Amino acid sequence: MKIEFTLNGEPVHVEAPASITLLHLLREHLGLTGSKPGCEVGECGACSVMLDGRVVNSCQLLAPQVAGREVVTIEGIHAPGGGPNDLQLAFLEFGAVQCGYCTPGMVVAAEAFLARHPKPSRAEIREAISGNLCRCTGYQQIVDAVEATAARRRAQSEGRGQ
Repeated sequence: MKIEFTLNGEPVHVEAPASITLLHLLREHLGLTGSKPGCEVGECGACSVMLDGRVVNSCQLLAPQVAGREVVTIEGIHAPGGGPNDLQLAFLEFGAVQCGYCTPGMVVAAEAFLARHPKPSRAEIREAISGNLCRCTGYQQIVDAVEATAARRRAQSEGRGQ
């Protein structure tokens, strides 16, 4: 089956079985391995991607369901020059990256959340990442990184507005 969609800002046309999940299409057919297979039942968030700006578990979507839509993976989240963006750098700064397995999904979830909530409370951040499990950090560092990124983005935005 031919599947056409926008992936990380670029049009994609790929032949794949109609029964393949988006996760496996990304990894096996498109070589994007940032989205991780974790539980593969939609509970851990390791496979999180943005679909039309909303976080979804790519293990729970059949690839044909994204036809004509926009998908953003961790590979599509970066600074203008192609390096790590401010949120990714904050994850490093605050020690929110340990084994790294959950990190791509966590960053995707946080980016989608920050796009809609530029002034989040810590409780809202915790709720936003609640679909992503992390066994290493205890979440404190992740919440700190997201909170700091939100504050820095607000300060940058307010600085430009003057």
